[in-house]
Amino acid sequence: MLTAMTSHTDADLLALAARLADEAAEIIRTIRARGFETITKTDSSPVTEADHAAEAHILRGLRAATPDIPVIAEEEVAAGKQTAVAPAYWLVDPLDGTREFAAGRDDFTVNIGLVRDGRPVLGAMALPAYHQLYTGGIGLGAHRTDTNGTQPIHVRKAPAEGLTVLASRHHADDKRLAEYLNGRPVAKLGNIGSAVKFARVAEGLVDLYPRLGPTMEWDTAAPQAIVEAAGGNITLLDGSPLVYGKTGWKNPPFVCTGTL
Repeated sequence: MLTAMTSHTDADLLALAARLADEAAEIIRTIRARGFETITKTDSSPVTEADHAAEAHILRGLRAATPDIPVIAEEEVAAGKQTAVAPAYWLVDPLDGTREFAAGRDDFTVNIGLVRDGRPVLGAMALPAYHQLYTGGIGLGAHRTDTNGTQPIHVRKAPAEGLTVLASRHHADDKRLAEYLNGRPVAKLGNIGSAVKFARVAEGLVDLYPRLGPTMEWDTAAPQAIVEAAGGNITLLDGSPLVYGKTGWKNPPFVCTGTL
């Protein structure tokens, strides 16, 4: 039976988000193994049974354990559910990178983040195909859990030979990317989908992720908390903070960096 949590420390909330993200990842793997249908939403983006099943599981868990904290979730918003901004709220993307998932690729994630006073303060992000779970929060550090156990992660200092950059696969031909990178010492540039790019920055494999195309707050809240807990930064192009609680939940362009 699902019951409300007796404490609301950030460590407890992060453990809850981590457990639910990990469980949602297993749901997604199970559906992927047996096959699924992909349909197109009204905004022309894809959605699958895995999106809905993972979101339903996460929402049940969050609402049972933390009934006093509102939840904003991608598929509920797509279905027309409106939830007002509160001083603290959960942001859930049950399957970030549905295009990757539907195409049989491995770069998709489960994102559960907690926003407080317009700032992501903790987050859990599962990478189902890689059997990896990333967690982080203010004062809690950042960690990766995989088949080798749990270990702390940290962004790296950019190497002298140049930056390793990851950018969006879906927006790989965006001319703004070449303009943004012009003059920067780039040693390697790759393109993959979903919030996996944030994880690679947080664990020190990648130095820069410029996001010049559209994203939503549920895409970025959990990853931002993890990257910042790992010592990285996420800012708008002018260096100002990426804040939350915006009308329509849409983010402007931003950059995710390690230690440049």
